[in-house]
Amino acid sequence: MRLYKNLFALEALSFDLDDTLYANSQVIAAAELAMQQRLTQLKPDLPHNDPQYWWQQRKLLAAQNAEIRHDVSRWRLLAVEQGLVAQGLSTCEAGEVAELALGAFLQERTNISVSVEVKQLLATLASRFPLVAITNGNADIQRMGIAPYFQFALRAGPDGRMKPYPDLFHHAARRLGLEPGQILHIGDHVRSDVLGALNAGCQAAWLNPANSPQPQTAKPPLVLPHVELSDLAQLLFLQRG
Repeated sequence: MRLYKNLFALEALSFDLDDTLYANSQVIAAAELAMQQRLTQLKPDLPHNDPQYWWQQRKLLAAQNAEIRHDVSRWRLLAVEQGLVAQGLSTCEAGEVAELALGAFLQERTNISVSVEVKQLLATLASRFPLVAITNGNADIQRMGIAPYFQFALRAGPDGRMKPYPDLFHHAARRLGLEPGQILHIGDHVRSDVLGALNAGCQAAWLNPANSPQPQTAKPPLVLPHVELSDLAQLLFLQRG
């Protein structure tokens, strides 16, 4: 643990989900594959059904409407629909097929195994602090089996613009009845988690198990977190108030 700034009195903790409480890259890869397999079942003659094609559709959609990026599920849904129409499906049929494909994606997307150690850690922390989850993604804490440890979860799109915008952090503070500065946000991403929390007036803990270069070495330079963690278990040293 490295302390860069004094930690002020803490009344709640907020957690990022993906790559903070569990590794996410293989989860997303499996979900992408499940979506493509579902599309193959529904439309076996599609000329294009590969990750690069669907990513290009998402980029095209974001270029037309940048705000769609704040809701990753809707962004993916509309990109698949757009990509199907581009391959000759009617708008009506494309919408129906896209819904089924997204369903396959989300089912696999939430097939996440949170370790026993992390669950035990969350249980201990939840006995000391209110915990909330704040994510830019579409992971479901209910289906992951960690909902009992959290007061609530906020997701970009339905609950506000994605991190590093301050919306989700301010939303959490309002629901908790706290000032943002009373909340410590823990996350792995320097921009969305650290910079986002600081922009919102929260305190920030950067999870850096790989000992990556410190945030001030990033380009452009980013503001330092209050504390850097090499392991989530270091949060056990925190005390409320």
